[in-house]
Amino acid sequence: MKIIPNCISFSRIIFSLILIFVNPLSITFYVIYIICGLSDIMDGFIARKTKTMSSLGAKLDSIADMIMTGVLLFVFYSILNPTAEIIIWVISIGIIRLSSMIVAIKKYKTFASIHTYGNKITGIVLFIFPIMLSYIYIAMLMYIICIVATISAIEELIIQLTSSELQVNRQSIFVK
Repeated sequence: MKIIPNCISFSRIIFSLILIFVNPLSITFYVIYIICGLSDIMDGFIARKTKTMSSLGAKLDSIADMIMTGVLLFVFYSILNPTAEIIIWVISIGIIRLSSMIVAIKKYKTFASIHTYGNKITGIVLFIFPIMLSYIYIAMLMYIICIVATISAIEELIIQLTSSELQVNRQSIFVK
């Protein structure tokens, strides 16, 4: 029972990588994409309910999230045709996130990504992005994602810089 949440997180990595080889915005793409989203919800839920939460599980979940985000950037780049401004903004967000991880490695000697409300909201916004492509102006969607992701990345960096101990489940800079 202890390994089920980790297996679910690992499956998200595999399914995310499969998305590279599937026609974007096809039925097959959306089915696999929704499986990835459900696995992201289920791994943590099952771990909490069965009291099998672990440091490895939290890291695996964060790695799966990063891989899925990277895959989506790769898959949608040509479809979205982002402006130079958006590309620079996304790179800046990546640099902030990388800085936060470097701080965690230096301070706590471990890879860490904090499960803040901001990061969860960013995940939700990123998840609904491909679903909303047909309904909302693409540039507006990209700006919304960049704004939300920037705020959550800065919040995580501030938490990493100001905390004296690693708090992977810290909800916000406003909540201790």
